Amino acid sequence: MPALDDILQQKLSVLEAKHLKRTLHATDRTDGVHVIRDGRNYISFSCNDYLGLSHHPDLKAAATKAIQQYGTGAGASRLVTGNHPLYDELETALAAYKGTESACIFGSGYLANIGTIPALVGKGDLIIADKLVHACMIDAARLSGATVLRFAHNNLEHCRMLLASYANEHHHILILTETIFSMDGDRAPMQALSLLAKEYGAWLMTDDAHGLGVLPQSDSPAAIQMGTLSKGAGSYGGYVCGSGTLIGYLKTAARSLVYSTALPPADVAASLAAINIISKNTISAPLENARLFTSLLGSEPASSAIVPLMLGENEKALAASALLQEKGFLVAAIRPPTVPENTARLRFAFSALHERKHIESITTIIKTQGWA
Repeated sequence: MPALDDILQQKLSVLEAKHLKRTLHATDRTDGVHVIRDGRNYISFSCNDYLGLSHHPDLKAAATKAIQQYGTGAGASRLVTGNHPLYDELETALAAYKGTESACIFGSGYLANIGTIPALVGKGDLIIADKLVHACMIDAARLSGATVLRFAHNNLEHCRMLLASYANEHHHILILTETIFSMDGDRAPMQALSLLAKEYGAWLMTDDAHGLGVLPQSDSPAAIQMGTLSKGAGSYGGYVCGSGTLIGYLKTAARSLVYSTALPPADVAASLAAINIISKNTISAPLENARLFTSLLGSEPASSAIVPLMLGENEKALAASALLQEKGFLVAAIRPPTVPENTARLRFAFSALHERKHIESITTIIKTQGWA
């Protein structure tokens, strides 16, 4: 029998030949935009710290105070001894911001989806998911045991067709979408999806990982609102907001909550400080910077802080990323399986901390190279 390392090396060689091998690079983020890698300074367009809060003095002070008071770790799951008082404050603040009765904090956005979806549906139920929802939603859907169908991206008619064809064959129906899609930066038709869900007695669940703090908060029509605290909030963790009954049920039934050690107190404290900032301030700069970028390129106005530059081939995307790095910019090349085959791209993520000169410089390079 071949040795494990031999088999894995063969797999790595195949991935490398397809330009799909990934490599980790030690990176020192001095704030949401300025980074140091291999001793060189860069301007990053790859970070999801959209509001630049990860280095905000209020978040740092809150985290430091929490460490002094509660220590560095939670010590156990939330249901045992890890539910320190900051959790209640954060969940109350999140629910108020989202306009829901209650909220539940998870260890990460991945854990929030992995715990919530299988807790709500299972064998005999139906999940209908947008083709481009995040991998953790798909993993959770498969883990649930429910029948899983995918509708074409943001295609309401395809979603309706699947509901009309299969709804009567299943006990419960869960529709999954993202408010802002992480690799394309476009928005889901939330109101229309909500009406469609009500028409068929389905439950609508949204992933707002890339929307928190980036777009003005409005009442969401989704019964189940999931998101993360690691992007716009500049900290770490995941959450689900909804009715008091939903949240009470998840705190008993979501396995990724029940069987995971709670977040370190510093993360919860930093997230609470971030939600307090976001709740009191409208921070429009990320979207404005993204729209400056699209305007300079003469493309469609950005609808979020995320703008993809489609290049198609994996090798072309990697080469473009490498060229920009030579010029002092970090922009990640996104390749399959994160995106569909032949849609490799540069993914630009805009922060409140980007300056006009950064955006003008990088668009000049893009136009010179003929990428847009």
